Amino acid sequence: MAHPTARITLASPRASRLLALAASLSLGGVAAQAGPPERVVSINLCTDQLAMMLAAPGQLISVSHIAADPLMSVMAEEAARYRLNYGQAEEVHALIPDLVLAGPYTSRYTVGLLRRLGVEVRELPIVERLDDIPETLALMGMWLGREDAAQTLVAEYRTGLAALAPDHDHRPRAVLHYANNYTSGTQTLAHQILSFAGFANIAEEAGLSGGGTLPMEQLIMLMPDLVISGQRYPGLTRAEDVIDHPAMEALRDRHAGATVTDAEWVCGTPAVLSAIARLTALHEGGS
Repeated sequence: MAHPTARITLASPRASRLLALAASLSLGGVAAQAGPPERVVSINLCTDQLAMMLAAPGQLISVSHIAADPLMSVMAEEAARYRLNYGQAEEVHALIPDLVLAGPYTSRYTVGLLRRLGVEVRELPIVERLDDIPETLALMGMWLGREDAAQTLVAEYRTGLAALAPDHDHRPRAVLHYANNYTSGTQTLAHQILSFAGFANIAEEAGLSGGGTLPMEQLIMLMPDLVISGQRYPGLTRAEDVIDHPAMEALRDRHAGATVTDAEWVCGTPAVLSAIARLTALHEGGS
């Protein structure tokens, strides 16, 4: 039987608030035009990917340069087919978009200036739960006038998620360990991915709700069954030294260890299914 944490509600009150918030944010720009937008520019990694999944041919004209980075984007090859932008208001405005897609952490200067110039900018809220993803897909579909395509992806996502629900009760204790001893707490999408795959996140034992630092001494004392390390980036930094610290190596030697790519975890898109599948395979391999 699936563990209770694997049962998600796809019509949660938070999901309804997500749609309401996104609708109110979209009103921050100029009034919405009649009919689907014809020249869409995305300046956020997560809206890049959702737009590439849903846009009609020729509708999306530019995505952010981060979308073409395979270390950060699961759609790097697709992104290479688009004109890349760096999220600067001047370059975006020069593309003559009738819709710009952004996120909460997009430069406030860029968003504000584009709106003052009369460009419609819509901001996609951050996804923190697996059951927010269908609503996020539906919202992007509505913005692009691609509702049917969005519903197709929603159905595929729901089917894929249901197929990955674990059927065992054993929940190994795991930790997500990144540069600077960063980890993800209970109010994050990464926690949801970890929990759905059948693991207990030790960040919860440490009292972390969002993303934050878990001191190595505390991590070692908690003795997780699995250490999930973040990928390393070109040009080694001192912040990444903690990943190879002798204490962490000893912990991996004593218990299980794995490395994950950020690309499948960072955005609330159907790509999270791949991350869940990888973790589920680890769980089953260690059972």
